[in-house]
Amino acid sequence: MSSPSLNAAASRLVPRGSRTLALLVVATVLIGLAIWLLDPSVPLVSLLVPLVLSSLFLGPRQLPWFVVFVLLVLALVVPSQDIDVRVALTVAIIFGLGFVVLLSSFRRTRLGVAGIQGEMMFVDLRDRILRQGGIPDLPPEWYAASELRSAGGTPFAGDFVVAARVEGRLEVAVVDVSGKGQGAGTRALLLCGALGGLLSALPPSEFLDGANQFLLQQDWDEGFATAIHLSLDLTTGHYDIRSAGHPPAALRHAGSGRWEVLESEGPILGLIDGADFPAISGEMRRGDALLLYTDGMVETRNRDIALGIDRMLGQAERLLRGEFEGGATRLVEALGSRNDDRALLLVHRR
Repeated sequence: MSSPSLNAAASRLVPRGSRTLALLVVATVLIGLAIWLLDPSVPLVSLLVPLVLSSLFLGPRQLPWFVVFVLLVLALVVPSQDIDVRVALTVAIIFGLGFVVLLSSFRRTRLGVAGIQGEMMFVDLRDRILRQGGIPDLPPEWYAASELRSAGGTPFAGDFVVAARVEGRLEVAVVDVSGKGQGAGTRALLLCGALGGLLSALPPSEFLDGANQFLLQQDWDEGFATAIHLSLDLTTGHYDIRSAGHPPAALRHAGSGRWEVLESEGPILGLIDGADFPAISGEMRRGDALLLYTDGMVETRNRDIALGIDRMLGQAERLLRGEFEGGATRLVEALGSRNDDRALLLVHRR
């Protein structure tokens, strides 16, 4: 009976990829022998099974050679068949699929991992971006929630939220990377991690400047983004809001029940070196609420952004009346273009 330590040592000596390759080679040989000996009980299309499995589990170095091996086995067993139109079409289809798998392996070489591993990497990155935008634990008198929707319903978006709790303050940035959907998703992945670190490491007054410097150093064809940054004192309710070419925040005053648009100015990130981002300050009192959002919430091809903001505040008055919990989800579902990325942050002082 083998011990766990011996099994672990054997696993280290024989890499998982090599074991998978060996199993697929054995399976292909057995299928080839079955086709040769048991024709017509075992059809030629059975060779598609190892071919498809290889595209999922083999890395880019092993996959091309295995595809050639499968096609070689196919060429060896074809003479055992009664050649007719059906067999000829089957052989052509298998060779065609083999060529497609070869092309995908060449494209996968840039990533350097097998198909499922590559997909898992992207899923992990997506999950990290969503966790980065998660709102940290807040005192009982505060409620905050963020929602994100991407163009076309894909998991990757150019809009994102990063948040951190630093020394009794809530630091949040709502960011809109140039482009939308999957096209902006890769840039958003990089920028989200960078801005998440800057949010915790820099003083609030220096955050947008640091984000601007980071973007200026990137060699991107569409190397710009808009952002709005909220620094909120969780004890006093004092806030500072700084904007970088982003739609303005909106504050609901509990006393009057009216929404106020907090106009703040600042250039788009990634365009001007040494840009200045002035702050607009105020205090959130009990019952007040604050909205930060991206332009996908308020702007469409047929509607100006100012009209979109008015419509959003009208919907907020209706959907948030007396119930702020879950309000971010209700607003995102009710507003904005389904063809654009949308992100929204709702903060409420109970």
